[in-house]
Amino acid sequence: MKLTKLLASTLVGASLLAGATVANAGEITVVSWGGAYTKSQVEAYHKPWMAATGHNIKSEDYNGGVAEIKAQVEARNVTWDIVDVELSDAIRACDEGLLETIDASTLPDGADGTAAQDDFIEGTLHDCAVANIVWSTIFAYDKEKFPTAGPETMADFFNVAKFPGKRGLRKGAKVNLEFALIADGVPAKDVYEVLATPEGVDRAFKKLDTIKGDVVWWEAGAQPPQLLADGEVSMTTAYNGP
Repeated sequence: MKLTKLLASTLVGASLLAGATVANAGEITVVSWGGAYTKSQVEAYHKPWMAATGHNIKSEDYNGGVAEIKAQVEARNVTWDIVDVELSDAIRACDEGLLETIDASTLPDGADGTAAQDDFIEGTLHDCAVANIVWSTIFAYDKEKFPTAGPETMADFFNVAKFPGKRGLRKGAKVNLEFALIADGVPAKDVYEVLATPEGVDRAFKKLDTIKGDVVWWEAGAQPPQLLADGEVSMTTAYNGP
C-alpha cells in the first residue's frame, strides 16, 4: 500500500517508522542523501530489515528540501514512503500537512526495555518524524594547497587573500548565513539572535558577497569530497560524514 502522505526520518527516523504500514508493504521506497551516508543506512538499516521481514527496500537519493515531497502529495501520486529530511524541513512539512503523523507510543522500546519516549535524546521525537542521527556541517581543505599552515576558523574560510582558491558552499541559505556571521566575528552563541534581525541577515549576505566570485556551489553530499579531489576548490563546506 502507498501512503497519501510520507513518513519522515530526520537528520538529527529511525527508518521504517510505522510498523503496521511497513509490514503490509511488499516494497517501500526510502529516500536519503546519497553517497557514503546512504550506503551506511543500507548496511545498518535496510539489509537487516529486509532479512527480518522478507520485504524489499528501494533506495533513492535527493538533495533535500520539501518541494518534491509537496509535489507528490499535492498530485496525490506519492511514490516515496520514508524520507530522510533535515529537522527544519520535517517541522515545516508536518505543519503543512505533507507528512503522516507518528504515535511515539508505537515505536519499539530500546535495547534495555526503555520506552521510546524516554530512550531518545530530548527534542528528537516529533509529531511527524523520528530522529535518525545527530550531524553537523564542517569545512574541509586541500592539504596539498596549504601544506604548512591550513585554515582553522570560519574567518580563514572567508579569507581568500591569505588562503587563495575556490570555495565550495552548499546551494542554499541554511548554514551559509550562520557561517558568514561567525566569520564576521559574531560569537556562535549569538548567531541566531543576530540572524533574527533584518540587519543580521543583511550582515550575513554582505559577508558572503566578499567571496561570491570564488564560490562553487554543491547540492549532493558526495560532491564536496569530489570537488577537493578534483582540485576544483581549495576548501569547501561538507557534511561531517559524506
